[in-house]
Amino acid sequence: MSARNSLDFLDTDGRVAPPRSNGELVFQAPWESRVFGVTISLYRAGFFEWDEFRRLLIEEIADWEKQGHDRAEWSYYERWQSALERLLTAKKVWDKDELAARNMALANRPAGHDH
Repeated sequence: MSARNSLDFLDTDGRVAPPRSNGELVFQAPWESRVFGVTISLYRAGFFEWDEFRRLLIEEIADWEKQGHDRAEWSYYERWQSALERLLTAKKVWDKDELAARNMALANRPAGHDH
């Protein structure tokens, strides 16, 4: 199996390693697993190299730590999402304004249309 088809490229320890419990990835909310899945799919499709994403994730975590946030506010996958957004914007995979407009449209959907 190639590295793109497995998850062997993920860090298993250290500050950039995804949260795990008993070796399994842990997600606190559905959106976290979705942003993880989108990232892996885009990587496997060749939109970016893993080291590019990993470098930005490290920067996002370091920036968060420098800002002196309360540890209770920590969200690994918020940092992950920020790194992905930065990478896809830099690679011109999407337009940041278009993304903001789509996010607003999704946030303003009527109740019962949240899938």
